[in-house]
Amino acid sequence: SSGINAEWPLRPGPKGEKNTIVTSYNRNFTGRNDANPNTHGFVASPEIVTALALAGTLKFDPETDSLLDKDGKPFKLDSPYGDELPAQGFDPGEDTYQPPPADGSAVAVDVDPDSNRLELLTPFQRWDGNDYHDLQLLIKVKGKCTTDHISAAGPWLKFRGHLNNISNNFLITAVNAENGEMNQIRNEVTGEFGPVPGTARDYKANGIGWVVVGDENYGEGSSREHAALEPRHLGGKAVIVRSFARIHETNLKKQGMLPLTFANPADYDKIQPGDKISILGLKSFAPGVPLKGKITHKDGSSDEISLNHTFNENQIGWFKAGSALNKMAEV
Repeated sequence: SSGINAEWPLRPGPKGEKNTIVTSYNRNFTGRNDANPNTHGFVASPEIVTALALAGTLKFDPETDSLLDKDGKPFKLDSPYGDELPAQGFDPGEDTYQPPPADGSAVAVDVDPDSNRLELLTPFQRWDGNDYHDLQLLIKVKGKCTTDHISAAGPWLKFRGHLNNISNNFLITAVNAENGEMNQIRNEVTGEFGPVPGTARDYKANGIGWVVVGDENYGEGSSREHAALEPRHLGGKAVIVRSFARIHETNLKKQGMLPLTFANPADYDKIQPGDKISILGLKSFAPGVPLKGKITHKDGSSDEISLNHTFNENQIGWFKAGSALNKMAEV
């Protein structure tokens, strides 16, 4: 997206300090620009945003209020004017397209291994052909969870080309149902509370697959690819929710994740801290056929649930290959 930000520096203070940012593009999520959950974004025209940026206050009305010049004399902004389209048309530009070689097998992409902004992607592992047994519950998310909660924007956007670094923002603003806090979850290996990304990395290092449980319309908002890449990179196997935002559900499928929904939405309430979840029936994975879930609680008791999915045959192929890109490479 392109647009204008009317933004003035925050006074030093806690992250919870209230602030306002006015933008001319439709990315007005709370905390979008500075990761402050109390910074609210509002959308206005480029002209109004520019006027507010010059004035430095939301109270400014460019139709009636004046600004001061360098000599302290008041002046008013002219009413915006200009050509809607260039009178002589647009410059056709220069054709700089370079077609790829017919055989690209010998082409290497050089990326500085010490870069913290760019890294080459490594293909995700193929499904091993077995059901998922005793996946550790990473976090049970309470309430609204947009793609901005899953993969925060703001200062993190500089890492968009470096999957490992940007994965350090994974679910850091989602609310943990166990304690009502953000970015504080129990590590079932150490017993200590810590950040979501660090806990996921610890599980991955110990060979422990994990699962996220979420609420209604999980993944709404911006169709952010990293919100699906990050859980896969950090060792996640599945996301089980009451319902998905459609685009995020598809993005998870593309990365070889299992986006599943509780056949009975009330089963969300059966999930307890420290649970392990098995996903059964993958060897006969087929469109329209629910999978089975087994929830094993810390006290040794268990619940069996039904898990729905919306995979078609092609998408099941993505899952088995490890990702949509892996499947494309096979063709």
